[in-house]
Amino acid sequence: MASPRDYKNTIVPNWCPGCGDYGIQNAISAVCAKKGWANEDITLISGIGCSSRIGGYQYCYGAHTTHGRALPFAQGIKCANKDQHMIVCSGDGDSYAIGLGHAMHAIKRNMDITYLVFDNQVYGLTKGQTSPASDKGFVTKTTPDGNPLTPLDAPAMALAAGATFVAQAYAIDSKTMINVIERAVDHKGFSYVNIFTPCVTFNHLNTVQWYNEHLVKMEDVAPDHDPSSKAAAYRLLGETNSLVTGVIYEEKDSVAFGDIVPSKDVRLIDHVEKPSAELFEDLCKEFR
Repeated sequence: MASPRDYKNTIVPNWCPGCGDYGIQNAISAVCAKKGWANEDITLISGIGCSSRIGGYQYCYGAHTTHGRALPFAQGIKCANKDQHMIVCSGDGDSYAIGLGHAMHAIKRNMDITYLVFDNQVYGLTKGQTSPASDKGFVTKTTPDGNPLTPLDAPAMALAAGATFVAQAYAIDSKTMINVIERAVDHKGFSYVNIFTPCVTFNHLNTVQWYNEHLVKMEDVAPDHDPSSKAAAYRLLGETNSLVTGVIYEEKDSVAFGDIVPSKDVRLIDHVEKPSAELFEDLCKEFR
């Protein structure tokens, strides 16, 4: 039986002690273990930022790409390797600033990809600047007098772009997060999951205490919520100021891009002599 440890390599993550990204990595590994996926059947693509370091810590295929461009890389790989379990990890700065245009078209395209956004509401890797998700009034190095802008309502935007799966989770609430990610990878089509994760070093506004006081679980505020209703999803986000965790919307009859637009399944791995599992082990030896 697979263990979550089987999906982590031996590189020690260099996230700050107390960072919520550790919890997200544990959740991803736990879901992979529950599914019993072979390591060589998983691809994890990341962009640039604290969140995107995860690509070097997971034991699977992947690429640590350029700022805001994780989704174009992932879509190209998915087109050529349709059976791969594709997970994309990105941060709120990576996803909602330089990468926003790519995100909108990827959502609209509805490829079978799970998109996990590590939302700490600040630029952490570059040492604490305001991000598109930062709260109004948030004081940072780039907004010393307080952020004058309202934060981007990303889940509502994803709904408007045509996302067939929209959910949110909290990095400290592992039970809900694992459930949400598992439902996301089971969804046929583009799964968008915004995960609130505290940045203990540069965000002293949206702390663990702040999240505990402001985030609400769907089962507590809307136990009868119908995730198949887009109108209900918008209403739920409006009533909770988009600070709700759980599956907000899921289109049950979603048809993924690969089932609509046929393309040759190239599978570059099949053009080598070694079986894929053996090749994968050879490529990853230095990390084990």
